[in-house]
Order: sequence, then structure tokens, then C-alpha cells
Amino acid sequence: MSEPTPHTRTLGQLVGYRLRRASAVFATDFAVTLEGTGIRQIPMGILSVVADNPGINQGTVGRLLGIKRANMVPLINELIESGLIVRETDPADRRAFTLAMSPAGSAMLDDCIRRIEAHEERLLAGFTKAEKAMLLDLLERIEQRAVVTD
Repeated sequence: MSEPTPHTRTLGQLVGYRLRRASAVFATDFAVTLEGTGIRQIPMGILSVVADNPGINQGTVGRLLGIKRANMVPLINELIESGLIVRETDPADRRAFTLAMSPAGSAMLDDCIRRIEAHEERLLAGFTKAEKAMLLDLLERIEQRAVVTD
């Protein structure tokens, strides 16, 4: 009798199993893609949100990315200490702080985005534009079912 394939009939039919396997492929290639930048997935998400929303506060960044408040502080501090984002006093509320990109952070984000676009192009080679759009739509529909806890 031969060895069973990694995708047994039962596992191969489970969407969650396939999503997990695909996610692992993407995560591994993502790490290789950003090797040498010092940026990981979650800090990359934070940089992207701050770049798209100058003056945002860290609580809002955390909510948008699904990061718990307690975990945001060290992540933000790491990005500040790396010189990639800056914390500024909120002009509307002098007791509050907002986040903005530093020039080094903007340059890092641009480099990472170029690398990630190439990474996605590699992993999605052979997909049509319509298939990529459908995949994004399907994944977003799954995400919308997330149970929010905090």
C-alpha cells in the first residue's frame, strides 16, 4: 500500500485546511521576500495603515488591523525606535498622540510594497485578473464573518 498524499480526500475537501496551507505558502514566501528589511507582516500592516491615514491614533490602527490594544504599544514603539514612524501630539487634543510616517518609513514602505507586489505576482502567476479579483472578493467575504472580541 502506498503512502497517503498530504491532501487526503477528507482534508482536500476542507476549505479551512486549504486556506491554512495556502496561507503558510504565502507567509513563508513573504518572509523571504522581506528578508533584510527588518520588517515583518504585522509591522508592515501598521506602516501601510499609517501611510494611508496620516494623523491616525494607534488605537484606530489596532482596530483596523485586529490587533489588541496591549500588543499595539510594543509594535508602535518598535516602529518609532526604528525611525519608521513618528508620534506627534494631536493638535485637537494636546493629551493625545497621532502617528505619521517618517521619510525613512515612507522609503521602507515603498521598498516593501515593490517586493510584495513581486511576491504576489510569483505566487499568483497563472491567475487571470478576474480570478485574482474573485479570490480577493471571496477572502473578504470570509473575513466579514469574523467574530470581534476585545
